[in-house]
Amino acid sequence: MSAVSKVAIVGGGVAGMVSAILLADGGVEVDVYEAKPEVTALGSGITLQGNALRVFDQVGIWERIQEQSYSFDEVSMRAPDPAGTVIASLTETRTGGPEYPATAGMYRPDLAKILAERALEVGARIHYGTTVTGLEQDADGVTLTTDAGDTSRVDLVIGADGLNSPTRSLIGIETKPERTGMGIWRAFVERPAEVTHTDLYYGGRCFIAGYCPTGENSIYAYLVEKAQDRTGLTPAESVEIMRDLAGSYGGPWQEIRDSLTESARVHYTLFTSHVVPDAWNRGRVVIIGDAAHSCPPTIAQGAAQASEDGLVLATMLLESDQLDQQFWDEFHARRIPRASHVVEASTTLGQWQLEGKRDGNVPALMGGVAQLVAVPA
Repeated sequence: MSAVSKVAIVGGGVAGMVSAILLADGGVEVDVYEAKPEVTALGSGITLQGNALRVFDQVGIWERIQEQSYSFDEVSMRAPDPAGTVIASLTETRTGGPEYPATAGMYRPDLAKILAERALEVGARIHYGTTVTGLEQDADGVTLTTDAGDTSRVDLVIGADGLNSPTRSLIGIETKPERTGMGIWRAFVERPAEVTHTDLYYGGRCFIAGYCPTGENSIYAYLVEKAQDRTGLTPAESVEIMRDLAGSYGGPWQEIRDSLTESARVHYTLFTSHVVPDAWNRGRVVIIGDAAHSCPPTIAQGAAQASEDGLVLATMLLESDQLDQQFWDEFHARRIPRASHVVEASTTLGQWQLEGKRDGNVPALMGGVAQLVAVPA
């Protein structure tokens, strides 16, 4: 018997939807409250490592992801010279196991749509354009209030509402994301024929220049720079800045630069990092995903760690008959050390770039993360 029969999930991102799918498929009554008015997702593309693909297979969406993504097992390092000279090509670790590719790139809104469709298929209810404004709990459950004034009584609330999580604030957790000193330009453009895997250029006008194929005809390209205040830019101004920065890199970047128009969805965000260091729950309310931990995308484990949070929490809820301290101790023991390791490694890699550190052992750092996440969560 499950420890819960009715659950509310705040936030319809990766962590929230993985939880929703598994719980609803296991017979739990699930309501997802998403503040956005429709299925959407910020960003242009997303890099999914093998351990994320393993989770997505467990929730029944791997075949759909295969149809709408681009898989590969290699990453190349290029010089920031006019030719974009290839320095090294490396075979990536298949962290999800031999049956999954090392990496799959895809259009982020497509992933959001697939997750939402699957959640509805297994019986979850999704309330778009709805904000949770109040949580009152006792020993037996939580009463949730929305911005429309509606209330609902549930056994557990899962706050999967992102970096600036209102749920985190509502339950009094004070840890918040902190800026790391880097910002990233992203764009969604046509795939040059020669781009069949991720290439990374370290140095030049930016700390990192890279791209990841997301389909037969598309990639997402990105440029990582020192954090700047880019607020207030028009779409045309954003395109012009990214085109200017991209113009200093060789290889496929010249073709990518030519594709950078306002239709490329150019946008800019700042890197953040945080981990709630102790309990992620307060009674019968728990936060997961970016609400509980965030990291720069330097090792591309954000979505993977969010998906693992959702998988572990939902699986434990379905297999347990008590929502007691022993339950939460086991959950935290399975998730906090793993997520903390990934956050620390991702932040360290970015810090080395900021400091111009040339003797940092990048292969060992990334290899350690790969070895860790290759073990199922």
